[in-house]
Amino acid sequence: MLQSLNAFLGKWMPLLTPVSVIIGVILAGFLHHFSFLVPWIFAAMTFTGSLTSNFKSVKHTITHPLSLILTLAVLHLITPIWAFAIGHLFFQNDPLTITGLTLAVVIPTGITSVIWVSMYKGNVPLTLAIILLDTLLSPFLVPFSMSLFVGETVHLEIWGMMKGLLGMIVLPSIAGMAINQFYSKSVAEKWNKTLAPFSKLGLAAVVGINSSVVAPYLRHIDKKFIQIALTIFFIALSGYFFAWILGVITKRNKDEVIGMIYTGGMRNISAGAVLAVSFFPPQVAVPVVIGMLFQQILAAFYGQLIKMVYSKPASIKAMVKH
Repeated sequence: MLQSLNAFLGKWMPLLTPVSVIIGVILAGFLHHFSFLVPWIFAAMTFTGSLTSNFKSVKHTITHPLSLILTLAVLHLITPIWAFAIGHLFFQNDPLTITGLTLAVVIPTGITSVIWVSMYKGNVPLTLAIILLDTLLSPFLVPFSMSLFVGETVHLEIWGMMKGLLGMIVLPSIAGMAINQFYSKSVAEKWNKTLAPFSKLGLAAVVGINSSVVAPYLRHIDKKFIQIALTIFFIALSGYFFAWILGVITKRNKDEVIGMIYTGGMRNISAGAVLAVSFFPPQVAVPVVIGMLFQQILAAFYGQLIKMVYSKPASIKAMVKH
């Protein structure tokens, strides 16, 4: 029954995520009270995704770091420069919007990328290594990047952020990999299959709760709001594309390319929204908040592209065998 549920949720994930956004906005008054659950749900999802990996596989990623380095280049060099340039092209007399567009892409990679990479049979150890490294570097990279691009100094509560990310990513990852390392792989696979549908439901819950938190920012939709939304949508769409192209050009394996696509394209928008609201004027927060609304939709869209590109029809598979 759980496997059937998992297959059903996987099939409808492209629809599940936007529906979760809509539900979150509609039920904002009720759902935002559950925002305290998000770190715990994240931790559970990270644990489930980590069950397919062990310490040996992460060691392999670190000792063969090209894919990791390329993804970090997409995250903190290529996409921020792209966003900064597009911001100046369309909002040249609006420094606050340019700042928001830049902040939306200098924040660390999205924790939920491990769920999508696991779903589309990508390289989970590579994904975890990128998430862990990028998260640990984020208290230093984000202020530096903002200072470099827009001349703003961002004050971060480094210990609070590190402690939260430690609980959401590092410890659950170690726990999941430890089960795979020290028990039989069949035990880890059984746990993964059992928990996989709950992980997908958890993703929907996170999307819904986060959408409810940012719902107040969606009350005043005008021409400029739509222009900002289209711009941040295009920038976010480009991030996945840059990572994919870079992976293909450098002849990475299919599973590594999938890991690069999601870690290079997704962002920890929840952390970005907190930063934007806490340390900047409201106008800066708008692009970051909008980015939260369609990140999972873009992830589902690229999942369909991955299936189209890498799934060969049965007739072609038969020809290859013969």
